[in-house]
Amino acid sequence: MKVYDLANELAEEIKKSEEYVTYRTAKEAINLNYELKKKIDEFENARYEAQIVALQTGKDDENKMKHVQALYGELIQNEEASRYFDAEMKFNLLIADVNRIIGETVQSLIK
Repeated sequence: MKVYDLANELAEEIKKSEEYVTYRTAKEAINLNYELKKKIDEFENARYEAQIVALQTGKDDENKMKHVQALYGELIQNEEASRYFDAEMKFNLLIADVNRIIGETVQSLIK
């Protein structure tokens, strides 16, 4: 059970991290701004669709990528959206690092 206890402890520590708190705060601010939330949702949907096409075909759809870049370029001009994307990136890096650390241990068993 100690592993589960540590996993729960890790989850609690993540919730206390600067990255998590900043991202949560930025996300809450975005949710209060209907128009900005709508634009970010449009961007995230377009980005997701472009990623799916790239995974399925093995190459980027140039039109979809241009659309994603245009949406991002417009959004990044907004200070609130810029803070949101920055916070999202930092939080995702934290989670990726934690996953990498855990994954390295698991990978040693697979080899």
